[in-house]
Amino acid sequence: MEQTALRPKPMPGREPGPGAEPDTARRPHAGRRRRRLTTVLLGVLAAVVLLLAGVGLGTVAATVAGMSKLAELQRQAGAPGPGAAGGAGAPTGTRAAPAHPSAAPTPFPAPAGATLGVEAVDDEKPGALVVGVHVPGPGYAAGLVRGDVLLTVGTARVDSAADLAHAVSRARPGKEVKVTVRHKSGGYQQLTAVPGVVT
Repeated sequence: MEQTALRPKPMPGREPGPGAEPDTARRPHAGRRRRRLTTVLLGVLAAVVLLLAGVGLGTVAATVAGMSKLAELQRQAGAPGPGAAGGAGAPTGTRAAPAHPSAAPTPFPAPAGATLGVEAVDDEKPGALVVGVHVPGPGYAAGLVRGDVLLTVGTARVDSAADLAHAVSRARPGKEVKVTVRHKSGGYQQLTAVPGVVT
């Protein structure tokens, strides 16, 4: 005896005739599946584009915020901004002339020698205000951070960014030197730095 409950029954009016094959070429849901797949792929593509645009905007915003902070520190220190002659402060490899209200400082190369890997400008008080620390670099390894004011390098007193450039250039590369720092919080600290070679 044959079990008919397990075999699907054809719908009325769709009974295949003798010798006719069932209609498998026509799939009503195949078009919907393609549209659904296309929609999902376009959604994923749009999400990736938005994510990358957000990362790009975040990077630009971080750069602008960093540059505005640098400009603020330069204004506080009385140094010219990025648009003025003299560039972005006086790194330890350059020296700025004394600040005159009528003339902007012009950097010129310091004598060849050692470097701390920091950028500094003249501070309002005696000392050189650190506005940038190169990572990796000797200053970063010693613990210097942006906003610190360098007061001495070895036995040399630092009253300006030019003094810092001279003191660092006289140091021996690879030999430890004591650096006295006034932190942004007002505390003083003595750090040990190992100047590197300028190449």
